[in-house]
Amino acid sequence: MLLTVRIAAISAAIVAVAATSSAALAQKKYDTGASDTEIKIGNIMPYSGPASAYGVIGKTEEAYFRMINDQGGINGRKVNFVSYDDAYSPPKAVEQVRKLVESDEVLAVFNPLGTPSNTAIQKYLNSKKIPQLFVATGATKWNDPKNFPWTIGWQPSYQSEAQIYAKWLMKEKPDAKIAILYQNDDFGKDYLKGTKDGFGAKASSAIIMEESYEVSEPSIDGHIVKIKAANPDVLLIYTTPKFGAQTIKKTAELGWKPLQIITNVSISVGSVMQPAGFDNAQNVLSAAYAKDGSDPQWANDPGMKKWNAFLDKYMPGVDKTDNGVVYGYGAAQTLAKVLEMCGDDLTRANVMKQAASLKDFAPDTLLPGVKINTSATDFAPIAQLQMQRFKGQKWELFGEIISGDVPSE
Repeated sequence: MLLTVRIAAISAAIVAVAATSSAALAQKKYDTGASDTEIKIGNIMPYSGPASAYGVIGKTEEAYFRMINDQGGINGRKVNFVSYDDAYSPPKAVEQVRKLVESDEVLAVFNPLGTPSNTAIQKYLNSKKIPQLFVATGATKWNDPKNFPWTIGWQPSYQSEAQIYAKWLMKEKPDAKIAILYQNDDFGKDYLKGTKDGFGAKASSAIIMEESYEVSEPSIDGHIVKIKAANPDVLLIYTTPKFGAQTIKKTAELGWKPLQIITNVSISVGSVMQPAGFDNAQNVLSAAYAKDGSDPQWANDPGMKKWNAFLDKYMPGVDKTDNGVVYGYGAAQTLAKVLEMCGDDLTRANVMKQAASLKDFAPDTLLPGVKINTSATDFAPIAQLQMQRFKGQKWELFGEIISGDVPSE
């Protein structure tokens, strides 16, 4: 009898141990790039080339994960952030992303920058079922979970932003003659489409000129001279930073004063407005979804206090007027949140599932009232912006938070 009880007890113990082991195994799931101690994240960024002003974004993200690692990592795992230069060149982007996936064996590719580069790598990453996570471009096509379930955006879409400008102009300057300067690629064409959609039937009469430039051009001064000759009241500047600064500077040199509206991606005080000349940039309009690091109104804001403390420790001497530093922090904080939500299930499928399950998440750097929301059918995390005007040496917000209404594909 005693022996039977003992055997029963031993059997129960064996079953209990087996159950505990299988539960432990069930709790921890990993794909390539994740382990008990590490999460390997890949990134490409134009540290050189025509869009090198954005390079500070990658440097900020690297510093952010250094801070996270110093604090113990995410769920006990250190983040290994591997970032390469793609020089804003699609062929180079493909080469570097293949290296990240096939040599470095990253879990996900996070915040790769630029519409042309992301377009070049999208099919490859989706075919490999590797997350193309929170891409650093506002092209509308990143919100297409049906056809590209492994690609998700982060910032507001360019079409949404352009629609907001069109709505504002129709209300405030209904009779304005409008010229559009745009980059001749998916980035610029998205803004062009959003503007026309925003104006609707009025687009053909309101828009008197569309002038495109190539990203390879060293200067776009000639295009500005050509646009001036058409004598528009409003100039929509759908450019990346280098060309945004050139445009503002050239219009001033010509003594020409149209109302200028510039893309959100080119609003950096440090890398656009200052090079253009503060005097030249007065009253330029744009729209924002993030706080401006150089604006004293956020001096006592809890989120921006954390941002400032992070920069002082991990990026001493960085130019806090460069909004790329705000952008990189907000994007990295969003990734950290998703990885935290993944718990011990660090599979690529779960990374995408959690990225599509964000509810009213507010990174430290977003404007009050702007929140990140995603779902299985909505891969556009941020959809709200507020108009702003450049005054003195900073941007001043005005009006209400506005939502663009571009549907997902």
